[in-house]
Amino acid sequence: MPRNEFVERTKISEKVLKEWEALKIIKPSGLTEDKTPFYTQDLVDHSSNIKKFIDMGYNLEEIQKILKKVGLPKATGESEKSTAPKKHLTIGGLAYSLGVSTRTIKHWEDEGIIEAGMRSEGGFRLYPEIYVYLCKLVKDLQLFGYTLKQIKNISDLFRTFLAIDKNIHAYTKEETSKKLDTMCNEIERLNNKMNLLKEGIYRWEDLINKKRREINNLKKKNQKRGKAVKGGKNE
Repeated sequence: MPRNEFVERTKISEKVLKEWEALKIIKPSGLTEDKTPFYTQDLVDHSSNIKKFIDMGYNLEEIQKILKKVGLPKATGESEKSTAPKKHLTIGGLAYSLGVSTRTIKHWEDEGIIEAGMRSEGGFRLYPEIYVYLCKLVKDLQLFGYTLKQIKNISDLFRTFLAIDKNIHAYTKEETSKKLDTMCNEIERLNNKMNLLKEGIYRWEDLINKKRREINNLKKKNQKRGKAVKGGKNE
């Protein structure tokens, strides 16, 4: 979320946020490609913990020391994460990284294949940097002959997998079993198609290497033509 939304959700002032950031009690989750800071829900929870310590009588310097030594309590189920800033890209930055047009990215988003992670304060779509890798996978599937509709189905399965991986109780036991079976079947289908493509690639590699040698031999023969003249005729 952008800075103004973060301030609104945490119910702290811009002045207080700047003070906390100066003391490194809190820092943005990451930066967009144009260096605009953004914040996640984890930081909203983190801010809530800071305010609880302040209500208990701790000053900012004491909270700073606690953070350096042991850190503040984490929300239930929250895993240990890297403190390194994460980068988000605008639609133009994502398109440039992939070598495609922004229209292509918008089309993938309209088809429900990808989703913008958030928007900047100016309303621009922002995508986590991991989307560069994910969108390359989309391009790979297109090379494999998948339609956008089929790719959409795969992206839906991937999102379902993430939901189940995060919370095994996200669906009923029966629904989870069916969804996981569907994922396995889709993986097997893709694997079979990839094997066929590999076989085709090997055939074409052999053919290309053979023809490359034959063409080079013909080029050498052609270069020798006309170098020696006997009786007014080319050899």
